[in-house]
Amino acid sequence: MLTRRDLTIAALSIAATCGALALSGQTPSVLGWAVYDWNSIPVVKTPTGESRQFFRAPTATLDQLEVHATTLKPGVASHPPHRHANEELIIVDQGTVEAFGEGKWTRVGPGSVIFNASNTLHAIRNAGSGPATYHVISFVTDKTLALEKNAQH
Repeated sequence: MLTRRDLTIAALSIAATCGALALSGQTPSVLGWAVYDWNSIPVVKTPTGESRQFFRAPTATLDQLEVHATTLKPGVASHPPHRHANEELIIVDQGTVEAFGEGKWTRVGPGSVIFNASNTLHAIRNAGSGPATYHVISFVTDKTLALEKNAQH
């Protein structure tokens, strides 16, 4: 079940996207071939560490593909356990994290892949003594949008 927080974030994201599109008078461009250099992605400092937003755009086959990276300070979580309709992959780059899913925490390190299925309660936290960096790849399709719409009713 989606939480009020999930619905609020989704509604704000949709409103911001629609507002930006209305102001620009354009529909979002379909993402084509591209290269994103880690060093050219702006770093945003957060209370839990930092993040880098590579892109969030439609593709030829997806309503939205998003890639971002998060670096967590030792001992902190990005946010409390939550759920959302979109599916996502998390690829651990450095450090040790604990991933929450299926009601338990699982410790993994660099190179590990975590799959957060649609509407499953999940979370991630830094379980090491140094920074932990992971990449998130999130997919939105017409099925995702239908799940979100049904959850609002």
